[in-house]
Amino acid sequence: MTCVAEKPEKEEEHLLLPGHFLVDEKDASALLEKLNAAKENLPGILKMDPAIKKLKAKRGDIIRLERNSPTAGKTTYYRVVR
Repeated sequence: MTCVAEKPEKEEEHLLLPGHFLVDEKDASALLEKLNAAKENLPGILKMDPAIKKLKAKRGDIIRLERNSPTAGKTTYYRVVR
């Protein structure tokens, strides 16, 4: 028995895919200061990741991910483009 799920028309519309947003340089500096961290300390996301293609992010940009959780509500994560 084979089970095939329908593929969403656009990858960014997938239910389980968190929202991806490009953080501008001004906000990135404030974020890093608030976290007392450097870009090198943030987890990475590859430039070729399908989820960030439409953002046209370049190496070194910071991406904000927003996930909805039934237990924690909305959670925010940050990744640096590698």
